[in-house]
Amino acid sequence: MNFYPSTHWKNRKNPYILEFLGLPEEHFESDLEEAILKEIEKFILELGSGFSFMARQKRISIDEDHYYLDLLFFSRKLKRMIAIEIKSGKFKPEYKGQMELYLNYLQRYESYEGELPPLGIILCTEKSPHQIELLDLGSSGIHVAEYWTELPPKKVFERKIQEIITRSQNSVNRLGFCKNGTED
Repeated sequence: MNFYPSTHWKNRKNPYILEFLGLPEEHFESDLEEAILKEIEKFILELGSGFSFMARQKRISIDEDHYYLDLLFFSRKLKRMIAIEIKSGKFKPEYKGQMELYLNYLQRYESYEGELPPLGIILCTEKSPHQIELLDLGSSGIHVAEYWTELPPKKVFERKIQEIITRSQNSVNRLGFCKNGTED
């Protein structure tokens, strides 16, 4: 089995528990972004170790158009930039095109020699695993993760945890690993 750095990222946690931000269930994307920046240390720890903050509302100018990437980080472990786009609703397929534009721009104009291609994370309150599979997001370095601003009721939380376990078991079975961690 080949190992690619983006495969490592695919196995990161999901959802991100952002209850420490103290946001109400109904909020704007800008509210989440501002809260993250106020609590940047806790947010980076939620992402994982080795992250550095690079920019907020990173301006990307292409021809006469200007776009703004919500958050930009650098991962020392992955040796690449991590672009984060915040969406305060359910994932929509058109978010893929937006993120591809940002990642291609970052790769062409912002990456240094020796860095791997940037990865994108679309943080949203709900995602559709089937849509994500059909869009083949992983092949373009784009990942979708849910975020929760508060822990859900116990039954919902248990159901979500069970879904995560089931998806993980299905992934392991698809890859052909035995229980002892070796390939069949």
